[in-house]
Amino acid sequence: MILFLAGTSDARELAIEIQNAGFPVLATVVTESAAKSLQDAGIDTQIGRLTAADMAVLIAEKGFQAVVDASHPFAEEASKNALQGAKEANVPYIRYERESQRFHDDKLTVVSDYAEAAKLAAKKRGVIMLTTGSKTLEIFAKELIGLENTRLIARMLPRIDNMEKCAELGVEQKNIVAIQGPFSKELNKALYNQYGVTLMITKESGKVGSVDEKLEAALECGIETIMIARPNVNYQNVYSNFEDVINNLNKQLGGKYNGF
Repeated sequence: MILFLAGTSDARELAIEIQNAGFPVLATVVTESAAKSLQDAGIDTQIGRLTAADMAVLIAEKGFQAVVDASHPFAEEASKNALQGAKEANVPYIRYERESQRFHDDKLTVVSDYAEAAKLAAKKRGVIMLTTGSKTLEIFAKELIGLENTRLIARMLPRIDNMEKCAELGVEQKNIVAIQGPFSKELNKALYNQYGVTLMITKESGKVGSVDEKLEAALECGIETIMIARPNVNYQNVYSNFEDVINNLNKQLGGKYNGF
């Protein structure tokens, strides 16, 4: 049985492929909507954040043979816990991560973290569309809310807790775009034009995370973009396609898989 950390849209498809290859999967997620998506596909799922110690105990109790980490590229803490938990339980750790993309444009600035992005945005000012989600909204709100000649537009999932966070941080309703992707390049352009965006902030999540549509739309509209680089985590056994993940499971666990 495989302990599977799910945190992206493509993680669901990988979990299905692993299970179809003959490896039963228990997926862990942090939201009910993610759990439902996996459960609808026939994947056993549990909800809740796990520390490294939690994972080691769970692996021992359930007899997991390996950990497959398909959490979001920016879920740095989850990946570190999975690495440590697998090590403590003495089972293989396999990382699936969307292939990193490389972009080059005069209007694109790549920064190392959220704080750097917020401070740079505060220098540039204007109409800023934040597309990095609600988790780090406070970092940007602290730098940008109330700043002269600055309007912060927060684009995020349409969840009650997100709306409550916006209210707490002083993000007005007129500055909230509560919508769930995926977003086409055309829709991104329409949103930028609707709000008169002059600066867009995003994360380097990979093609499946629609980064290219967001970025291409912004650059074609002449909009400056700040991109936050992925965290630097010392992963082991990293793969960017499903076949390699399953081949590694077969190698590690002695299973049989006939390929795609």
